[in-house]
Amino acid sequence: MNNISKVWMITGAARGFGLEIAQAVLETGDKVIATVRSKPEELAARLNNNPNLLVTVLDITDEEAAKQTAARSVAAFGSIDVLVNNAGYGLLSAVEEATGDEVRRNFETNVFGTLNMVRAVLPHMRERRSGHIINISSVGGLGAYAGWGVYGSTKFAVEGLTEALALELAPLGIHATVVAPGFFRTDFLDTSSLTRTSNVIDDYADTVGAMRSFATEANKKQPGDPKKLAQAFIKLANAEKPPVHLPLGNDTLARYAQKTADFQQDIANWQEVITGTDHDDVK
Repeated sequence: MNNISKVWMITGAARGFGLEIAQAVLETGDKVIATVRSKPEELAARLNNNPNLLVTVLDITDEEAAKQTAARSVAAFGSIDVLVNNAGYGLLSAVEEATGDEVRRNFETNVFGTLNMVRAVLPHMRERRSGHIINISSVGGLGAYAGWGVYGSTKFAVEGLTEALALELAPLGIHATVVAPGFFRTDFLDTSSLTRTSNVIDDYADTVGAMRSFATEANKKQPGDPKKLAQAFIKLANAEKPPVHLPLGNDTLARYAQKTADFQQDIANWQEVITGTDHDDVK
């Protein structure tokens, strides 16, 4: 493990995972640049106005603001060693139910906002030939669920982007990891983090309707412990050889195992079709 002091930038730090990670990082003595949408003084006070903390207002969908925030952070603390792309929100909706505007807004934050932060921070990391990009995905980015198709697709995108980043950045001494948490006991299922589409189609009552009921009942009863997740991030950022993928939670592991088993069954059932599409002259 590498225990050299680091500077972290954590987006969406006002609550949930972002807040838990920021608290855990500050307890190690590392520095934190925490971004919030508003009221930075509230987060600063909640974190005891720690001298290693810089709270800044940032809308990650504003690319120019993201670049300016990264530049000011480097000027203040000298570097950004770890970027945690945590800011985002859920959309509970059948794929058909979601309006074009709802879909675009979800992608604007969860995907394009993540890309804005990556583009803002990477020039500083490339200059130093070191750093770690940690993008937060979801169990829904590894396997789809009814009612989470749009949100899950934003996280599928984050998974793919991070895989490519890991390949592109490895020769430059920079790591990229995508973390896929399962269901953790945060405010994710509260209205502060979750949007439910106003358009409801009765034909989806048995699938998406059931998921809406489950989300309401499961709120604050999820199996994952956010404080343990935060400690996992500390270990991840200090690892000499961090993984590209880090699923967190037994539920995430079970969902991924089921998906891969189903995928293998599809391949077995369709083996002849799958392997029969090459040109005849291909050996």
